Amino acid sequence: MTRQYFGTDGIRGKANSFPMTADLALKVAMATSLVLRERHTGVSTDRVVIGKDTRLSCYMLEQALTAGFLSMGLEVILTGPIPTPGIAMLTRSLRCDIGVMISASHNSFEDNGIKLFGADGYKLDDEMEKAIETLLATDMSDALAAPADLGKASRLDDCLGRYAESVKRSLPRGESLDGLKIVVDCANGAAYKVAPQILWELEAQVISIGTAPNGRNINEGCGATDTQQLQKAVIDHGADIGIALDGDADRLIVVDETGVRIDGDQIMAALAASLQDAGKLRGGGLVSTVMSNLGLERFLKARGLNMVRAAVGDRYVLEAMRAGDYNLGGEQSGHIILSDYSKTGDGLLAALQLLSMIKRSGKPASKALNLFTPLPQILRNVRLNTRQDALLDAIQVQDAIAKAGESLNDNGRIVVRASGTEPVIRVMAEGDDPAQVEMIVGDLCAVIEKAAQSA
Repeated sequence: MTRQYFGTDGIRGKANSFPMTADLALKVAMATSLVLRERHTGVSTDRVVIGKDTRLSCYMLEQALTAGFLSMGLEVILTGPIPTPGIAMLTRSLRCDIGVMISASHNSFEDNGIKLFGADGYKLDDEMEKAIETLLATDMSDALAAPADLGKASRLDDCLGRYAESVKRSLPRGESLDGLKIVVDCANGAAYKVAPQILWELEAQVISIGTAPNGRNINEGCGATDTQQLQKAVIDHGADIGIALDGDADRLIVVDETGVRIDGDQIMAALAASLQDAGKLRGGGLVSTVMSNLGLERFLKARGLNMVRAAVGDRYVLEAMRAGDYNLGGEQSGHIILSDYSKTGDGLLAALQLLSMIKRSGKPASKALNLFTPLPQILRNVRLNTRQDALLDAIQVQDAIAKAGESLNDNGRIVVRASGTEPVIRVMAEGDDPAQVEMIVGDLCAVIEKAAQSA
């Protein structure tokens, strides 16, 4: 069965347009309830926790999801704005059967999405998502709860406090961030309250930006996808480091004291080296994706470490981590998974580990977090009117990719893939020769655009 709704990170689309409508959200809740009912193998609490970020459309989707779950007899716990990893944590902590996060992560406010977590705190597997999709096309009215069996909804007032404590527990008891001046950019998103609070409680000097959400300014000129404001703030305040989260705070980008942006590859390199030196790195390396820079792979190899490349999406990174017993994984975009502490990517948790490492080292961020020289890498998007993933199978596209790969030989890599969340084909090339990389990406984009026009 072809997946119609679920992508690499749940269901996502433009708010109030198919598929991100109140009607579909209601049906997703109903279908999820039915799948849970069919698959219960242990003790069921018939309980679901629903969180959200700060998008205007979250109100609509929250109410629709709540109505769907209540109509099937489940108890609903509402958290209000909370980071995505907070929902993963609360799903386990509250003994819920399912956790729901309403967010489109790094996308602008016009978009929204629905992410589902199982009782174990991990994102749902492909098979369960397929089972939910199958039910969405059916009439589920016969499964509605009787009037006396309808569910109840309540709001959890201390959810942010619970999440904050779980994140702080990742640091050794008594350790603080005293002496560090930190600028934190919360992207006007889900962490706008809790991120500055956690850093303040750990005794850092905190300057906060991106903490005034209005429903429409999430990720707008701020956060992990646009660090210019953060880079300026770090310089203006003479800060030791800048921390940028995205709209649902599951990813992290860093700015060093000189105002230079540091991506997820450098973050993973620093964490891997620190964990290896402490004898705490499992799996003999880490898991990243096909998009991570070849420079990271070479750095790890020089330290006797391996790097497993998974498909793009933190769920696939985590699957590979679990399969190989790795405790560190992530993406160049800033999703960092530290599985000793969390079941999903957590920007705040990763930030605390980095800040702790920097303070212990006594080095400035520019030295502690720039451990390898990235190969020249270019990523361009070919935007389409609708999803056309089949374009990648076109003969002319395949031939162009094969010829480009031959020209790079062992001195670089090419990755051409369809986005899991947008109608976009992403073209990435990296290599030791910047001019060659530039030419390859330009040529491949032209071939894909021509193929799209004739499709």
